[in-house]
Amino acid sequence: MAKTQLGARVDEDVAELAKRRAADLGLSIGDYLARLVQDDTSGLRARAVDAAARFLAEHQAVFDEAEQDQQAPRGAHAA
Repeated sequence: MAKTQLGARVDEDVAELAKRRAADLGLSIGDYLARLVQDDTSGLRARAVDAAARFLAEHQAVFDEAEQDQQAPRGAHAA
């Protein structure tokens, strides 16, 4: 497949995040960006966000309870 070079200016912190994430995945920056674009345009990203939203909605009570437990004063016990 033929490749073309793109140029884009991004904030330094975004560039560093992209470099680190690409390295974590064992990808070049170009391959990492290509994967992001493919995931976004294929709808994969939207499906993942929808799945995460459904998960949170279904399990919100568990998260709420855990948060309340963390905020309870030390020595207090839930009844």
